[in-house]
Amino acid sequence: MENSKINYQELLEVGNKTTPENVEEANRALFHATMNLPQAALHCGMTQREMKMTFREYLKRHPIDYEHFEDPPSLSRWKEQSDK
Repeated sequence: MENSKINYQELLEVGNKTTPENVEEANRALFHATMNLPQAALHCGMTQREMKMTFREYLKRHPIDYEHFEDPPSLSRWKEQSDK
C-alpha cells in the first residue's frame, strides 16, 4: 500500500469574501429561490448556519414583493376533472 499524503488545504472550498454586496445578492437569490442555501453561503463566504441567520434577518426587514391572495382562486377545473 502506498503512503500518500492528503493535502487538506486543497480539499477546502475557497469561498468569496463576505461583503455587504455579496450578502445582499445571496439573500435576494434565496428569497426568489434562484439559489439554495449551500450555494448562497459559499457565495458569501459564510457557513450555512451564518447564512440562515442572515436570511432570517433579511426576511424580517423586507416586505413581500409578490402578489398575495387572501382568498385562493377557485379550482373549478380541478372539480371538473375529478367528476369524470
